[in-house]
Amino acid sequence: MPFNSLKYFLFLPIIYLIFYFVGERARWMVLLAASLLFYAALNVPCLMVVLILVAMTTYGFGIWLDEAKSEKLKRALLWGGISANVLILVVMKYLPVFSENLNELSALLSLDAQIQPIKAFVAIGVSYYVFQAVSYLFDIYLEIEKPERHFGCFALYMAFFPKLLQGPIERAGDLIPQLKNKYEFNYDDVRFGIMLFIWGLFKKVVIADRLGLYVDAVYGDVHSFTGLQLLLATYAYAFQIYMDFSGYTDMALGSARLFNINLTQNFNSPYLATSVADFWRRWHITFSRWILDYIFKPLQMQWRNWKNWGTAAALVIAFIISGIWHGTSWGFVIWGGLHGLYMACSVFYRPYQKKLHKSLGIEKTKFLKAWQIFVTFNLVSLAWVFFRASGLQDAFYILSNIFNGAKWLRYDFLLSQGKLNLLILLIGLAVYFAQQKVGNIMDCKWKFVRWCYYYVLFVVIVFLGYHKSASFIYTKF
Repeated sequence: MPFNSLKYFLFLPIIYLIFYFVGERARWMVLLAASLLFYAALNVPCLMVVLILVAMTTYGFGIWLDEAKSEKLKRALLWGGISANVLILVVMKYLPVFSENLNELSALLSLDAQIQPIKAFVAIGVSYYVFQAVSYLFDIYLEIEKPERHFGCFALYMAFFPKLLQGPIERAGDLIPQLKNKYEFNYDDVRFGIMLFIWGLFKKVVIADRLGLYVDAVYGDVHSFTGLQLLLATYAYAFQIYMDFSGYTDMALGSARLFNINLTQNFNSPYLATSVADFWRRWHITFSRWILDYIFKPLQMQWRNWKNWGTAAALVIAFIISGIWHGTSWGFVIWGGLHGLYMACSVFYRPYQKKLHKSLGIEKTKFLKAWQIFVTFNLVSLAWVFFRASGLQDAFYILSNIFNGAKWLRYDFLLSQGKLNLLILLIGLAVYFAQQKVGNIMDCKWKFVRWCYYYVLFVVIVFLGYHKSASFIYTKF
């Protein structure tokens, strides 16, 4: 049930009305039932069983952790709970790929051993709630949080439908108290939630999906393109994935806001970042915090005697793991490795950075900030090539031909998907940047301005949106 589907447009208001009219004691039941129904509507075998299994395992280990008396037992329970959840994730997401790679390795080494191919599972959302389960157990172990004793409330924390498929990855201390709060109707929350949802829908169907038409045409057959076509397709993908993912996040936050629940904002103008580290403070924020808190920091502490080399190694390994989280193909591994390498290099460059800027006379200038944004965006876009390409061969073809001047002066590719599509995309981008420029029009104190904005947004979505694509890019992760 994608957020941009007719089913969800009917599902959300129906659930809200039931939630609104039932008694306070039953509201958590409505949200939990809605979340399970939302997940079951995907019609994918095993998903519901896996969600319930992860919830029950995490709930049980959380209570045992809190009751454990010795540090040795607590540590054993922590790693037992984490191992159980990670094993579920590996089986659902990675086991089929491992079996294929082992068979390929066996054939390469001329060995007779062959493993029966394992059928691939569709593990929509599993990565997100497994990561959430791991953070929950860590926070109890570190005594940051107390375990939730009410299983129904805990299950709702794990399965709350707006954030189930693509996050945000919520911490227990942020979400569980909100699920327990007494609901009081707030007109501004409802209005803002609806408009945030519509804004996210606009980013998805008017901008992301129309950019996707060109990106798919080029990246689906990279050997038919060269030069500027490849470069612009790469830049287009950078904005496509941003609009697609941040659009989903806006729709998730808007849905939750109807129920007076504030989910964590996952994006903060990432392409205005002045460094790769700054990019990760702005992009997929809850995921990058998870990587920072539960992978990078423990590794950094373990290798603190290595000083900068230990920090650099921890960054590379943490981001390689983030790449593997997206998938086991070499493209994802290289994507994560590149980000880790960027940040590892900055560890050694940072002590000389201010001295260099000062010696060049550009310290704290607008030129320096613009240059840093330009460099950061291009470094991120370079990594996106490996993330989006169908395989390493295609990725290396793009990089080796992206500056091929043979077709740099051609402009017919701009019209390859039709003049109307290009015009609609430009209108969509104009509306987007106008909204960014003037600030949040949804909060404007003049009703006339707000309603004009609502009307324009509605018309643009209905008449200019590309409604043939229902899937979100990050759903598969």
